[in-house]
Amino acid sequence: MQVITTTDRAAVGELITMREYVDVIVPRGGKGLIERLMNDARIPVIKHLHGVCHVYVDDRADVDKAVRIADNAKTSRYGTCNTTETLLLARSIAADVLPKIAAIYRAKGVEMRGCEASRKIEDMNVASEEDWVTEYLAPIISIRVIDDMDAAIAHINTYGSQHTDAIVTEDYTRARRFLREVDSSSVMVNASTRFADGFEYGLGAEIGISTDKIHARGPVGLEGLTSQKWVVLGDGHVRG
Repeated sequence: MQVITTTDRAAVGELITMREYVDVIVPRGGKGLIERLMNDARIPVIKHLHGVCHVYVDDRADVDKAVRIADNAKTSRYGTCNTTETLLLARSIAADVLPKIAAIYRAKGVEMRGCEASRKIEDMNVASEEDWVTEYLAPIISIRVIDDMDAAIAHINTYGSQHTDAIVTEDYTRARRFLREVDSSSVMVNASTRFADGFEYGLGAEIGISTDKIHARGPVGLEGLTSQKWVVLGDGHVRG
């Protein structure tokens, strides 16, 4: 095994092109590092660029479940990629759910940035278009009131990062549709986005999370790094 001792960043540029020595890269670092690897690497990379995760509270949600999930998904830890950054609320239930959730966020020092409809229900800062695509990794959350599930799915597939998204609903048909149509590596029903984790999924130690669609996707454990080698044992067999 060769140990690389240099701390010169120029060495990264060399390493990510050395296909004869490196089979796969699993980067651990900031957005700048990931973007560089996406642009320059000549070796397969297992990565996610950022985690813009959502919780959508459907108008057929259990309110108590919605409050618990929205709280945990945002406040259990702020600096993780599976932390919820945007809360979506169905319009017909927003006035009932948002004050309960907002009271918790306010008590825990979470800054809320909301759309016009959200701000009519609760006092919060104005959300900009950039907020919908921002991974805060901080006690900040963007909140949007939307018409229905169609709008929720459209928002997530437009602004999300294909990391982890959750729906809170008691409607089984809607839940199945959400699972089918939200194009993310982890999709959840009535559960916090914080469960998107290799250990929680039973994969053992998590090596990374992939939002790509080829090979490993979602939390990656040792099995996700394993490729197949086909072995054929013959005794003079030939193909006709």
